[in-house]
Formats: sequence, C-alpha cells, structure tokens
Amino acid sequence: METVYDGVLEVAYGQFYVESRTDVGELEETRAGQRNGLCGAAVPGHLFLTTGLHTGGVGLAVEVHDHEPPLDDTWDEIVEASFHPASASTSVVPWGDGPLCRIPLAEADHRVRYCARAMDEARERELEILEEDIIVDRYLLQFWPAPSAPDAIIKQTSRSAAYWHDVARREPPPPTPEQRAEIEQRKREKEERDARARREAMELRDWGGRLPSDRLRQVRGNVHAIRREDPALAHAIDDAGPEVQRALARWAARRAYAETGLTDVAWIAPALAALEAGRPLPPPFDEPDDTPLWNRFHTDPRIPHTLVDFPEGGRRNVLQQAMAFPALRHAADPDPLRAALDALSDAIATYGSAYPALLAEVRREFSLPG
Repeated sequence: METVYDGVLEVAYGQFYVESRTDVGELEETRAGQRNGLCGAAVPGHLFLTTGLHTGGVGLAVEVHDHEPPLDDTWDEIVEASFHPASASTSVVPWGDGPLCRIPLAEADHRVRYCARAMDEARERELEILEEDIIVDRYLLQFWPAPSAPDAIIKQTSRSAAYWHDVARREPPPPTPEQRAEIEQRKREKEERDARARREAMELRDWGGRLPSDRLRQVRGNVHAIRREDPALAHAIDDAGPEVQRALARWAARRAYAETGLTDVAWIAPALAALEAGRPLPPPFDEPDDTPLWNRFHTDPRIPHTLVDFPEGGRRNVLQQAMAFPALRHAADPDPLRAALDALSDAIATYGSAYPALLAEVRREFSLPG
C-alpha cells in the first residue's frame, strides 16, 4: 500500500475531483445511472467527489493498493465505484485550482472506495470552521486494480450522504455509446444548419435582401464592387442573360473611355472598334501580360490626365484615365457576366462621386429593374 497524500484539501462548493482526462469537457452526467451520490464516476476518466463542508479545509488521505483493502467500519460513509484512468496522469484536483497530488495508476480498470466522516457536522459548523481554520470532516480515497462493476453504497449514516444518494438515484442513466454518437451527429447537423443560416443571413444582408445565384457567387473579378454600390443592379445584370450582359460590357467600356477622353487616342481607337464588332482585340491589348500596355499608357503624352475621387469616401485625387483604362480588356472577357460586371465597375470608378448618374443611365439604356 502507498499513501500518496495525507493532509488538508481546500474545497469549494462542496466538491473536488480526480482527473485523468486530457480533454476536459462538461460534467453534467457525473452521477448518471449511479446508486451513490458521493463519488460520481459516470464520466470516463473522471471522479466527482462530494464533501459535507461547502467551503474551507477538509482532511484527505489518498491510498493506492495492490489488492482490495479491508473495510474500516469507523467511517460514517463508504461508497465504491469503478474507475479507468483516461491517461497516464491521474491527479486529485481541488475546485478552480491545479493538481493537489498525483495518483500513480495504470490505464486499466480500478475500484475506488470513498469514505467520509462528519459530513453533517461540517455543514453545521461551517462558519466556525472558516473563522477558526479547523478540520472537522475527513475523507479517504482508496484505489486498487479490479474489473469494472456497478457502484455501491457500503455504508450511509448522514443526512448529507442520504441527500446526494437520492440525487443520484433520480438522475437518468448515461446515454449508451450509440446514443452518444447519435447526439453528436445531431449536434454536428445543427451546427451545420446554424452556420448555413448565418451565411445566408449575411448574404441576404450583403446582397440587398435577395440571395445571389450560383453564377454571381462563382463569378470572379469585381462583382463585389457592384454589390457594394447597388446589389439590385448586380441581380438585374445576372438576370438579363448573356446578350444583354455582352452589350452592357461594351457600353460601359465605351462610356468610361468617352468620359476620360481616351476614345480618340490613335492606338486605342482600333481596340474599341474591335470590341464593338465582337472581334479579338488587336495588339497591344491582346497580350496576356498587361505590363507593356500600362507602360505605353503611362508614357504616352496624348493620354489626358484628370483627377477624380473614389465613390463613397474612397481615395481622393486618383487618375481618372487609369480607372477607365482596364474597362476595354475587361469588356472583352469570354464570360459575358464577368465582362459586364468588371467593365461597369471600372466605369463606376471612372465617374467617381458622380457614379449614381451612370447607374441610372445603365438602367434606362438596358431596361433593368431597380
């Protein structure tokens, strides 16, 4: 026999624990399905021990035996339960504190005997115990290897023990492994439903009270720029179909270029003509790498330079022609929806704070609702 602790244990809320779990969860079923209410062993790898004293110091001894020790009838209360450590580290743990002592137990089936003395007296003398720092109720934990078996009340004399035994008897038995698996599955399904509902609520808010189509969700580019400024218009463009989308893309690019004086630049005009005719864009607009295109834009003295503020309090004094310039290539995108949204986004940036007039114009031009 090894005594691993014999001293004072500070308790709170009339409880302390033996803990071996590495993942500490809820303790709602500690006595579920038990006869005794002093040593809750229904949660695997965990013991919930009840004391008579609510708050203060109690006496505690902890012993580890090779075999079942003889019963000591001098104790007022004696209960037993089965315990299988969930890890190689088992400890006595006070409420709200770290381990008081380690208990050297293998990860195998054990029996635990919990003995108590003076539970009622400690409850009645609690104020005296706190004021004078005395020990009244005492407890003993004994562990030994033994096959798993139902818990048992060996001896009961106090009102406190009777109360907690009655609490345990009124608790339903713990769920079976199959029931736990079903509960977890339902929990996961509810979490998924809740997450989906939150996503839909956010989408409804972001998209003006209407969920976007899969096309709007999947299209890349500047769709969210249109959504932020006018979500109803984004839905209307999506609903309009490919022919209207393609025409809108060309219109938006043309309006952006006309607004910034780019339509008459000699090397840009052929690309605009090709866009209007539905032909491939000529060089240098057909290059995958747009770096040479931007270099030419920035170094051509014929490119006008006017400044505009971004919509809705964005950056101030940005080059208007640079906002418009991407619209031509965007309008030629093979995806008509992306072409329309991206070219219109470029046109919005081109118009700056005057963009509401552009959006009103596009609605009139293409008979879009909103």
